[in-house]
Amino acid sequence: METIKEPIKISDSEWEVMRVIWTMGQSTAKEITDLLSANKNWKAATVKTLLGRLVKKGILQPESQGKKFIYTPLVSEEATVCSATENLFSHICAKKIGQTIAEMIMEAELTAADIAMLQEALAAKQPVATIDCNCIPGQCQCKVHGH
Repeated sequence: METIKEPIKISDSEWEVMRVIWTMGQSTAKEITDLLSANKNWKAATVKTLLGRLVKKGILQPESQGKKFIYTPLVSEEATVCSATENLFSHICAKKIGQTIAEMIMEAELTAADIAMLQEALAAKQPVATIDCNCIPGQCQCKVHGH
């Protein structure tokens, strides 16, 4: 897998396709269509359009095998999830990230193992004294901007 420096931006529909490819390791348009058509009611043309977009974005590598293409991911699921998380956090005030993570935890269904993993991560986390607002004046309620 290549290391991509730029944020990985994919649409919700592209996520659906990528989840199949990440699970299978590589896949054809027909395999993806067969898996997603029942739940998503997608036709082959829809899947091929999404695959084309993912290839253009440098997220998939197509390899010709006769009349069909085999698609292999160029970025990992973990890197894509990490990029999506960074993108989410870039859209909110840095002072609200802790609150947002807490809300995400409260909303998520978690196993005992998941909770233990989160508690372990929190125990290992070194706190900072303060977090500075990273917003442009007018984008949040922080008093840091002098209003």
